[in-house]
Amino acid sequence: MRMTSNHVQQRVEAMCQQGCDAVRSYIRAMEDKLPLSQLDGLDGTERDRVLIELKAIMAVYDRPRDN
Repeated sequence: MRMTSNHVQQRVEAMCQQGCDAVRSYIRAMEDKLPLSQLDGLDGTERDRVLIELKAIMAVYDRPRDN
């Protein structure tokens, strides 16, 4: 069984194409339960999965770098 459906993956990819600042904004909005047109047509479980995926992706960009 796949953990991420195709349409969830497509939404995540489309949202990420908007850049890191936009993705951070999407994450905040989702955490605040605000409506996002990018999530139209997804059920609650799929929306939760999008949030988890976006947070995982941003964790890579937001972690401290070794110098």
